[in-house]
Amino acid sequence: MSATVLLVLPDRGDAERIADDLAAQGWRPALVHRDVLAGEDDLEDADWVVELTTAPDGRPANSRRDLLDDLAERHDGFTGDHDR
Repeated sequence: MSATVLLVLPDRGDAERIADDLAAQGWRPALVHRDVLAGEDDLEDADWVVELTTAPDGRPANSRRDLLDDLAERHDGFTGDHDR
């Protein structure tokens, strides 16, 4: 299982606020970027992604999947895994 969890959200403001809040709590990294599919050139409908690898206690982000799933659900999003 991947250590990196993606929170995929429809709203940029929600994604940025969640990333800032999680970073302040010690989550690393809390990167925000657009979810653009290969070959897609229309960003208007692309979701926003908060990418997390490490939880505050140093464990992989997926060890706190319950918290991340709850955050995503409250903001009409979902979580996914990412393998680099």
